Amino acid sequence: MASSNISVLGVNMINSKKIKIITLNIHKGFLFSKKNSTLDKIKSNIRELGADLVCLQEVVGQHPELAKKAQFEFLADQIWSHYAYGKNAIYSKGHHGNAILSHFPFIKHENFDISNYKLERRGILHGIVQSPVWQNTRLHVMTLHLDLMSWGRKRQLEKLCRLIEHHVPQDEPLIVCGDFNDWREQVSNYLKEKAGLTEAHLNQCGCHARTFPASLPLLKLDRLYVRGLEVESISLLNSGPWRELSDHLALFAELRF
Repeated sequence: MASSNISVLGVNMINSKKIKIITLNIHKGFLFSKKNSTLDKIKSNIRELGADLVCLQEVVGQHPELAKKAQFEFLADQIWSHYAYGKNAIYSKGHHGNAILSHFPFIKHENFDISNYKLERRGILHGIVQSPVWQNTRLHVMTLHLDLMSWGRKRQLEKLCRLIEHHVPQDEPLIVCGDFNDWREQVSNYLKEKAGLTEAHLNQCGCHARTFPASLPLLKLDRLYVRGLEVESISLLNSGPWRELSDHLALFAELRF
């Protein structure tokens, strides 16, 4: 558990039914090489947004070149009081996976292995958070990073829908976000039909957001899906420093129960 101090940025959110959330593939905290760490910039730019939930992919949990803290601990420190990490890819010197940083306490969090083969380890991190002002409503948050191959993504989407069916009651709001590697744009119709999920940027703007590569975004890989929540706004963060934090661009949304 991170520090118990709740930053000023989270106070308004904790006292309302509006939720600010960002999703970003951080590319292990490096833009070009291991000498170009972007973690400090990622932390400061996300903090400026006042995000209450931060969903991250390709987060390093352990590596000899890291400082004492894992990347998700460093990013959460003194800003997000609660965090969860799902270890997916394990190698001789460490591991990486997905993470959720939160102003709201976790009731529970669990990592589900959805890997199709040993060379491409993948997982779905599922967290359940709650705030006293939500009148006992529990919010489910899932963040993931799907396979590069279409056949692998199809199997993982089937697993995702089964997880939702078994672990998320129909009357409880749900967010599913991350790097879907879906350049053919086939996922949204499937998740709408099978799980009742709506992609926020597609619903608000009429198209999926172009998020990769950040320097010249062409592919629409990163998504934010909701069920049981109203999307007040969603933005593709594609200007200024956001093009220099990762090889992916971030999505930032304001949601309401």
